[in-house]
Amino acid sequence: MTTGTTLSESESKVLLVRYGLPTVDERVVATVADAVAAADKIGYPVVAKLEGEAIAHKTERGLVRLNLVDAANVKAAASELLAAATSDDGEVRVLVAQMIAGNRELIVGLLRDQQFGPTVMLGLGGILAEAIADVVFRPAPLDEVTAHEMIDGLATQMLLGEFRGEAAVDRNAVAALLVGLGQLAVDRPDVISVDVNPLIVTPSGVPVAVDALVEIGNPAAAVDAAVRRRPTDEAFRALFDPKGVLITGASTHPGKFGFVSLHNLLASGYEGGVYATNLNSEVVLGVQTVADISVLPDDSIDLVFVCTPASTNPDILRACAAKGIRAAFLTSAGYGEAGEAGRIAERELVALADELGILLAGPNGQGVVSTPAKLCAQIVAPFPPVGRIGVASQSGNFVSSFLNLARASGVGISRAVSAGNAAAVDVADYLGFYAADDATSVGLAYVEGITDGEGLMRRLGQAAAQKPLVLLKGGATAGGARAAASHTGALAADDKVFDGACRANGITRAMSVDEAFETAATFATQPLPNGPNVVVLTTAGGWGVITADAITRDPDLQLLELPADLLAAIDEHLPARWSRNNPVDCAGGETRDTIPTVMGLIADYPAVDAIVFIGLGIQSNQARMMREGGFFPDHGLDRIVEYHERQDRRFAEAAAELSERTGKPILLATELAVADPDNPGPTALRETGRLCYPSGDRAVVALGHMYRYARHWERRSK
Repeated sequence: MTTGTTLSESESKVLLVRYGLPTVDERVVATVADAVAAADKIGYPVVAKLEGEAIAHKTERGLVRLNLVDAANVKAAASELLAAATSDDGEVRVLVAQMIAGNRELIVGLLRDQQFGPTVMLGLGGILAEAIADVVFRPAPLDEVTAHEMIDGLATQMLLGEFRGEAAVDRNAVAALLVGLGQLAVDRPDVISVDVNPLIVTPSGVPVAVDALVEIGNPAAAVDAAVRRRPTDEAFRALFDPKGVLITGASTHPGKFGFVSLHNLLASGYEGGVYATNLNSEVVLGVQTVADISVLPDDSIDLVFVCTPASTNPDILRACAAKGIRAAFLTSAGYGEAGEAGRIAERELVALADELGILLAGPNGQGVVSTPAKLCAQIVAPFPPVGRIGVASQSGNFVSSFLNLARASGVGISRAVSAGNAAAVDVADYLGFYAADDATSVGLAYVEGITDGEGLMRRLGQAAAQKPLVLLKGGATAGGARAAASHTGALAADDKVFDGACRANGITRAMSVDEAFETAATFATQPLPNGPNVVVLTTAGGWGVITADAITRDPDLQLLELPADLLAAIDEHLPARWSRNNPVDCAGGETRDTIPTVMGLIADYPAVDAIVFIGLGIQSNQARMMREGGFFPDHGLDRIVEYHERQDRRFAEAAAELSERTGKPILLATELAVADPDNPGPTALRETGRLCYPSGDRAVVALGHMYRYARHWERRSK
């Protein structure tokens, strides 16, 4: 960030008042006598500060005097302040202002982040602002809805309500200031940083700025990121739904990429034409290879999967273009990741692909998967089940991880691609295609090494506006902004700015691989909740409590207090000892139809927006022990085992049927999903196409993400 001139406090306020900054009566004077006269006009008590061209943080230098109650106090304070000036401070003056009291302090700010552009900040203010760092960011400009979401996003919500006899914070006034700062960013590109700290909340709840700094200068040059058009849908169909696939560099050695990729393509059941090249024209896995691409039939192949060295690739692309091939996936290394020579070769290869009209995926990637086409063109396993999650990743390892989780959970994948170096086609391009892809209902992505955060977020936001998008980020963004003269800059950790950009664009950000996949799987298999009200139904008391705690911790979900009529209806089907509360703890009183019946009563109740059911598989777990205990099938164990297993299957099927009928998400959780995945409960749930969560709290995390996504776009559609 290029630093510039820091305006004085009074000059900063003059500018910011035009954009909604609420201030107090204040005067700037040059002498002690004028300070006393100013205080007399303002009315006591007052504050006195030393103001100078090079003075930024006055509190740290002891250049502030508070609660001056009479002329004598002001005279002494002004004398001390003027005497404290140094030669480095430039021309100094005394600022005399009305003294404002309040127990709560906020900070608002604006900065121009090198990666993500102009960004507005809100947080808990005062001298502890950086220590507590309860801050939220959103890209500028922002609307009133976004401003209120920023306020709701602070962790210290208790301080925003009625507090120690003081009124609740006037959220509309704070929101207006945030919107104003966003507009300032648009109107004044020379404003590179704004720091309003503290913004004191008066006992009546009105926020008043008692200090402000504006930094003027030339913003850092925008990231020089070449803008490329996203490949056409037709080009992407050549990649994901090819009529024929060519493997270059096919090998008879099972350890070579050229063998593995051909094997995986054939093993996945791909039904299109399969072709391969080999210098010796050997037969590999039953495929007759050719030494020269020119002998292959014209217009029969859409995709070439390249397993040959980088030096051979230009000639391969030219030969493929002559045959009508429209997409190429390159596993070859030695490009941008290998130094300047590799970067030059990579740029030349991209230019060649553009000239030839070939979509270039990679290089240095692991492969591409498309389950609707039974396509597994990649140098790693596995091939996932068919589903509706579209994966795009800058790391091939995470593609494999998501595919493995799909196999384990039964919630399948539509498309998946390792972007590799993303020389010509990046993660946002793939997600843009998924957003329009009928086979995909949710995007799932991993990104790192961001160079154009503002452009990336704009494109990802366009995709998220069409379909849910779950994003996992690794590493820190490069060159995050630091405004030297402001707390705002110090608080602008790259991750917080990135998080704010995600939220502003309706992108669901996950913090781990498991959370990312489970959230995407939930979007893919559950209806969106219409509201925040959740009921926990449980046959496992402790897990019900833990799940209820998770709902309470979520900033947006609510543990619904059971309405009297719903409680009475449930009461007819459970023993007197049941919890009579939410969580609905059945207390071991279940009969054959209890769970489906009670679940149905809850799901049909209008005020209920979602259900989390805990306890699936418990009966089948006992059945497993009976099967293995040495007494089976005698002593009536065959009948009870079959009953227990049938019941758990019924519970899973009932949940799926109720969810489809009511249009409400019903999430089922049990550690048996991991501890005993063959348990009939989790197995039956997988057969319905839905995810069985390893724990109730993990189910709640996914549900919270779903609700926030639904609310984000609902608010913006009004």
